[in-house]
Amino acid sequence: MKKPELLSPAGDMERLKYAFEYGADAVYIGGKILSMRAKSRNFTAAEMQEAVDYAHSRGKKLYVTVNASAHNDDFAGLDEYLAFLEKIKADAVLVSDLGVFSRAKKFALAIHISTQANITNYETAAFWQGLGARRVVLARELSLREIKEIDEKSPQIELETFVHGAMCMAYSGRCLISNFLNSRNANRGECSQPCRFNYTLTEERSGEVFPIHETQRGAFIMNSKDLCMAAHVPELVQAGVSCFKIEGRMRTEYYVGAVTKAYREAIDDFFADPELYKRRIPYYESELQKVGSRGYTTGFFFKKMDGNDHDYVGKNQATPQDFIGVVESYADGFCQIEQRNKFSKGDKIELVRAKGENFTQIVTEMYNEKGAEIDSAPHPKQRIRLRVDESVCRYDMVRKAANTADTAQ
Repeated sequence: MKKPELLSPAGDMERLKYAFEYGADAVYIGGKILSMRAKSRNFTAAEMQEAVDYAHSRGKKLYVTVNASAHNDDFAGLDEYLAFLEKIKADAVLVSDLGVFSRAKKFALAIHISTQANITNYETAAFWQGLGARRVVLARELSLREIKEIDEKSPQIELETFVHGAMCMAYSGRCLISNFLNSRNANRGECSQPCRFNYTLTEERSGEVFPIHETQRGAFIMNSKDLCMAAHVPELVQAGVSCFKIEGRMRTEYYVGAVTKAYREAIDDFFADPELYKRRIPYYESELQKVGSRGYTTGFFFKKMDGNDHDYVGKNQATPQDFIGVVESYADGFCQIEQRNKFSKGDKIELVRAKGENFTQIVTEMYNEKGAEIDSAPHPKQRIRLRVDESVCRYDMVRKAANTADTAQ
């Protein structure tokens, strides 16, 4: 069995660095053209050059999404953009549109077919392979049995699948509800996520509103739980998945780092010692609970999704460990952090290491940017000097420690 590639999201250069520091083999980003995350700032040309250089200097790969639904106007300037991606040596472009695919084939670019193309069978995978695609990102709606059959009947093409993150209620993410409700086109990167909204049932003649679930906040009838497959690495590998993809280009550096680290360890542990991997499954799951979620599901991999795979409450599950900040430097027993959430002396905190084991301690001493000792750090974006019990490095992170005993590693 070949170890799968671990592919992480990056909404900007900082998050890209966190993805690589925490173990990603490759990162996917969006530029200013045909990106499926138009709300994100996305990468400028200069930043994309920097991103490719940063990845390649570390022996890593960088993929660029060009996978939004293309209209006529989108082809103006597309060739120049693809030529630029070829020039900076992007490792692949992700496309979903046949017209964009035909343009991309004119350049020395590896082409991956986006999940937006809703590839659900081996004939479609073979079709794309015949056209020259190197990889297909399979639809989230496939079972492991179906993926295995695709791999067996189209063995030359790489199979990528999402293993973690938000699930869309529409088939392969192709949704029209956002466009209908507020004229924001989900298929062109502007989704307002109406599947996360709360809904009620109204009787038209009387105007009477009827609750259709037991809370007063409304009905979150389309709100899927988040995907989580960390406990199923063997099944994914045995099905022929060659790339594990994490969703979340709009998420924070904490999410990117913590989720990437959990899957990096899970993959490496399985290939080093399957029994070690089995013993550590509670640890991976515990780590992924600490980033916050809508609750977790295994999606369609083992069965059709049902009511147990949806979040009818409509509220992200609280994480027991607030993200406190990121480490910027370390010297003489102190680290400087850029703070994100309030913490105080006496709090139990956890230092999350990009490389190596995490450790916990009590906050005993900290100073503000003026060098004054303080008892509490209430304001985000402060720079705090914090005494730590062990050495830490740039890109390590700090979070509140759980009140319960740490899960055994």
